[in-house]
Amino acid sequence: MNETLLIILPLLLGWLLDFIFGDPSRLPHPIVWFGKMISWGEHRLNKGSHRMAKGAVMAVCFILMVFFVVWGLKRLVPNMVLWLILDTIIIFYCLAGTTLIREVREVFLALDRSLDEGRKQVARIVGRDTSQLSAQEVRTAALETLAENLSDGVIAPLFWFALLGTQGMLAYKMVNTLDSMIGYRTERYKDFGCWAAHIDDVANYIPARLTALLMVIASGKWSLLKFVWKNGHKHASPNSGYPEAALAGALNCRFGGPHYYFGELFDKPYIGENDRELTTQDMRTAVRINRLAEVLMLVLVLLSLFAQSGALG
Repeated sequence: MNETLLIILPLLLGWLLDFIFGDPSRLPHPIVWFGKMISWGEHRLNKGSHRMAKGAVMAVCFILMVFFVVWGLKRLVPNMVLWLILDTIIIFYCLAGTTLIREVREVFLALDRSLDEGRKQVARIVGRDTSQLSAQEVRTAALETLAENLSDGVIAPLFWFALLGTQGMLAYKMVNTLDSMIGYRTERYKDFGCWAAHIDDVANYIPARLTALLMVIASGKWSLLKFVWKNGHKHASPNSGYPEAALAGALNCRFGGPHYYFGELFDKPYIGENDRELTTQDMRTAVRINRLAEVLMLVLVLLSLFAQSGALG
């Protein structure tokens, strides 16, 4: 089998499986395993002295372990067909575009039923305290997450796949899971999760800005580039603000503001100025932009793979 086809075919099959099915809720998921590993390590190491050093060692070891386990497995696979199947499964598990959109839609549907249901539903996809959110804040939280996780759940994994293959893609998911679990500036995690947060910042630096660019292209409003440049840095994260700014600009709305995380208030800057009421139609527009940005990234990755193989020359 052609070597280029052996890379491209799993990518297309894995993306198609995610597009159709989303995350397989009844099957074991590597992110769940990553979460259990991180929880196990955190409970044993995040105490006493030298917490920052212990957190750094745990984060680096877990990331390298995932990378080299996949790298080693691929070299143990006896034939190309099994290699293709393994890569397809990894790509399928690493992409989260359909599940993300499904969850955001469910938030808006739940909110149509009651505010309490909307709060419970959005709590599935955000880290902030949702118990006191207004209906507007629930919608805002869902759309912020849609933008941010387009980068974390789709664009960044595809970016790292293009650079380092499926082992890089899965190692990135460990980076992202570490950040989502311990990368907070709270009293408990500010030292232990410091390295996890910074590694995630580095891993997402280019993907986050690429996500914003793709969202601007998908919206068809090139003038939004200036808006993103002006507002993208208005976030506690050096990366999350860029895709959020792209979506806020596309919807002409306002994201950000103060939120509670683990009982502590974080006063985030606002992204955008139009504090208008968000609607279900805004959600549909955001989903359309996300899907088109995802397809554009897939095309970019395919073109880069062809270029690497010399197929274009």
